[in-house]
Amino acid sequence: MDSLYAQREKKLIIFALIVLALYVSPLFILGENAHIRVHDNLDSNLAWYKVLRESGQIFGPINAVIPQVMNGIPRNAYGTEYSGIVWLYALFPTMTAYALSQTITRLAAFLGMYLLLRDHFLKEKEWGIITIGTSLAFALTPFWPSGMLSTLGMPLALWAFLHIRKGRKSWKDYLVLTLLPFYSSIVLGFFFFLFAMGVLWIIDVIRRKRYNLALLLSLIYMSIVYCFVEYRLVYSFLFSTEPNSRDEYIHARLSLWRAIRLTFKNYVLGHTHVMTVHGLIILPILLLGFYLVWKKGWWRQEKYFVFLFILNFILSLWYAFWFYKGWQPLTEKFHFMNTFNFARFHFLRPLVIYMSFALALKIIWQNKKELRSVIYFSLAAQLFILGLFNEEIFYRSKPSVKEFYAEELFSQIKNHIGLPVEEYRVASIGLHPAIAQYNGFYTLDTYNNFYPLSYKHEFRKIIEKELNKNKQIRIYFDEWGGRCYLFTDELGKHYMFKKNTKKKLEHVQFNFEPFKKMGGTHIFSSVPIKNAEQNQLQLEKVFSNKESVWKIYLYKVV
Repeated sequence: MDSLYAQREKKLIIFALIVLALYVSPLFILGENAHIRVHDNLDSNLAWYKVLRESGQIFGPINAVIPQVMNGIPRNAYGTEYSGIVWLYALFPTMTAYALSQTITRLAAFLGMYLLLRDHFLKEKEWGIITIGTSLAFALTPFWPSGMLSTLGMPLALWAFLHIRKGRKSWKDYLVLTLLPFYSSIVLGFFFFLFAMGVLWIIDVIRRKRYNLALLLSLIYMSIVYCFVEYRLVYSFLFSTEPNSRDEYIHARLSLWRAIRLTFKNYVLGHTHVMTVHGLIILPILLLGFYLVWKKGWWRQEKYFVFLFILNFILSLWYAFWFYKGWQPLTEKFHFMNTFNFARFHFLRPLVIYMSFALALKIIWQNKKELRSVIYFSLAAQLFILGLFNEEIFYRSKPSVKEFYAEELFSQIKNHIGLPVEEYRVASIGLHPAIAQYNGFYTLDTYNNFYPLSYKHEFRKIIEKELNKNKQIRIYFDEWGGRCYLFTDELGKHYMFKKNTKKKLEHVQFNFEPFKKMGGTHIFSSVPIKNAEQNQLQLEKVFSNKESVWKIYLYKVV
């Protein structure tokens, strides 16, 4: 019987690997013609990697700056040079690097969840289909691309830590703990994971009356590796004295009712940076599993499932209530509560939800043979739904990478201006500054949540009248400021006006004196500015071509 299960498991693993290969294949086949996520991806990170590569400052010192952005944005704003994703983009063209990163992350996610379930939670051979099916589903989740293994690497880390906790001493476990920090981020997932593991160690001390030094030392070891990898972040957090844009971040704004509503929204729908796509299939299965545990009285037998089921809701509750205005007195007293996003404990949810899913399917398997068809249907349905979240399908209505960055179009603009790019500065209206940055222009605007606070205040003078007209963008800029954009009342928080748009600016009021003092000379606008002359703007030329989704109105500040 065991040999039959082993053969079936081998076939299922091969099937899973084929599915993963098919899932990422559009990225390799289509290249720049592929459609991928724009938010926190094309509009930022992919351009950052290119800017960093071309700056010659990948290994720049702590106090180095990147002159292409904001007249010298701190080098530390672009993260560590010891991150694997930085080197993918340094060594390969953008879309090759993107495709390789997706492949590495999804393979590691599958392997990690498979090993975790097989070795620690679903040890019976007959549950192989649950183990492999859940692992494949977990690996297909639409994670935030630049997060790498920050969330999808957690099962692999947990697999290693649980082995160490049980007394196993294997080089494989320590190799995992050593390598993961080089392809993940501590602030985008693993700080919260290591904190949770620390809590587990404390619980063991209290309940078992013994100090598991191997586990404690392994937690310290991984934390030290992260401090080495993220040394720029550690330095900025501990030693930097210059105020930065994070110092004005205010997160505690929600009323009690809105916090409650956000709790259930997050519980069912998840969050854009840790999409689990669990609401339609997985959530009903979890509720069914909990009902069967209650009906059978299997509280002790299924303690791991019950714990994860409750933890899942607590994480959503914590996430929502981190933004509750009741925190405000504390955030005013303890500044780090604003500068560090503690809401990200909910980044543990992909691990928690898919482990719960596997355990719930096991409970159903054990309950009645008649319900086993539910298991096969649930796994197939979840994989089908996740397939629909493939970027090429989900973002098919968005511009392709080639259309978005429009290199040929911006090359024409560069030739028209006719000056070395380092001799003038530009800013964008109605499209992301990352597009100009990707094409080598020096920009005064950007999307980054770590830059000098003095620059934010100076830039604000340009858009002050527009902010005063529109409360939404005023709060967005003043209380966050990550998007240091030329906001307008008429466009609001919209940054992608394509060439077929009918939108135009008729009553915009900028103050371009500070802009000129910063070295600003040109404006790239995706919409026409009807009152350009009142804003000291002169239309030089309109640029458009078939390969771009933009029509760029090039204005010169006079």
